[in-house]
Amino acid sequence: MDNKECIITVELGTNGVRVMAFTLNGEVIASMKGSYPTFHTEPDYSEQDPEQIFITMLYVLKNLLTERVHPKHYHVVSMCFSASMHSVLSIDRNGEPLGNVITWADNRGKKEALDLKNSPFGKKIYDATGTPIHPMSPLIKIAWMSRNDNERFGNTYKFLSIKSYILQQLTGEYVQDYSLASATGLLNIHNRSWEPEALSFAGIKADALPDVIPVFASPGKLRKEYQKSLGLPENLRILIGSSDGCLATLGGGVWEEGKATITIEDSGAMRTVGKVVIRDEKQRFFNYLLTENYYISGGPTNNGGVVFEWFTKQFGDFKGPFDIDYAMENFMREAATVSAGSEGLIFLPYLLGERAPIWNANARGSYFGINIKHEKQHFVRATIEGILYEVYSIGKILEEHRRIDTLTVNGSFASTPLFAQMISDIFNKPVNTGTNPDSIARGAYLLSAIDLGVFKNLDDAARSIDLPLSFRPHLHNHVAYQKYFPIFDRLSMKLYDEFEAIATLQHEQYINVT
Repeated sequence: MDNKECIITVELGTNGVRVMAFTLNGEVIASMKGSYPTFHTEPDYSEQDPEQIFITMLYVLKNLLTERVHPKHYHVVSMCFSASMHSVLSIDRNGEPLGNVITWADNRGKKEALDLKNSPFGKKIYDATGTPIHPMSPLIKIAWMSRNDNERFGNTYKFLSIKSYILQQLTGEYVQDYSLASATGLLNIHNRSWEPEALSFAGIKADALPDVIPVFASPGKLRKEYQKSLGLPENLRILIGSSDGCLATLGGGVWEEGKATITIEDSGAMRTVGKVVIRDEKQRFFNYLLTENYYISGGPTNNGGVVFEWFTKQFGDFKGPFDIDYAMENFMREAATVSAGSEGLIFLPYLLGERAPIWNANARGSYFGINIKHEKQHFVRATIEGILYEVYSIGKILEEHRRIDTLTVNGSFASTPLFAQMISDIFNKPVNTGTNPDSIARGAYLLSAIDLGVFKNLDDAARSIDLPLSFRPHLHNHVAYQKYFPIFDRLSMKLYDEFEAIATLQHEQYINVT
């Protein structure tokens, strides 16, 4: 193969799109990103403009190709897509969006989720689909729409993920990959077809959803107008790709017993990989398909880097009006001056409700244990520790089902030295990091590289990821965390009634105002 051939990866994230170019042997040629907003128009609502996402993606892709790929005379042979999970977009028969895309963070379907979880069908649907019953899932979002937005529901021709919509715009085909489909709560992960009882609860038939295809399949050729405007060849291989979570696991090289990955971007997750699903009677874990033979199992948290960004925006010192990175770096330096446990200050990070392991959409954030000696730096460290305690609470339960000896961390937050060392200390496990935190893009590159014959299979590709052992736990810090974490854990459960009460008050106040 010509060494001037290259692979493009497109990652449709929660708050932005990242496009990267790789040589066939995996060297990064260039990377660019663009952002788009999320709208919270009502309590529990979280939406984005699909047209804005599509235009942003085209703009970033065009700039990367024009400025960094074409001038170096690289020939693009493959383009692989990834996306965040659980999004739902209604479109009409002309392919036009009916309103905004509903994101994973949307909690409006709390009643529908509770109804299903308490029904005779709840456990059966969870066992079939591998997706915990929670407002995050498209199953619940569509069920909510069928009961609360009859006009939009009745006019919907297809319910798509944002990636399915983007690919339809580019190729004209309605498709969904196994991986993203398995995160909908509507796909039977054992036979890879839409689950009848889940469809029935949502109030739809299978033809209201896109066709499901393997992650190595192509949805078709790029439309001629985009071939021309982007300067891409007619024979470009479009690969449907996978979900961000599955690709972060593959791109992190987590492919053997005893390994797990922790990703912290805006949200976060802890994941393992295996050939059998985790069967958890309390329905606390997801089991998502990567391919027919591999399941990515673990738990997600709503409250990752977005919480630290929120804290920084409220209380940080900014060098410039939009220089949040500068303020975050200052905060991390301050946090490093405080001992493990933040001298008794504990933070519950549930600013967006929570998924694993408490699965409580009404959970709220709280600082506990404040005394007169606590200063700003204590609040900074407690905020970070609260985010990581939540990840640790997932890991403790995950270890009931999987052996975990080492951790690989990725994502823009987990990969920072302070976060990574604190993860090592809290878990009391060695932590691997790489020089490039973009494991999602790396995973997408690996799919394309397998498809092109660079690697024989997933096992071969995963073994190509060589991450150094970067952090070892400090025992004295781990001992401190083992004393404070149980308080965090108990508070998360003890405040259940108060979480419910304050959520009800917030809803009532909104109704009275509107």
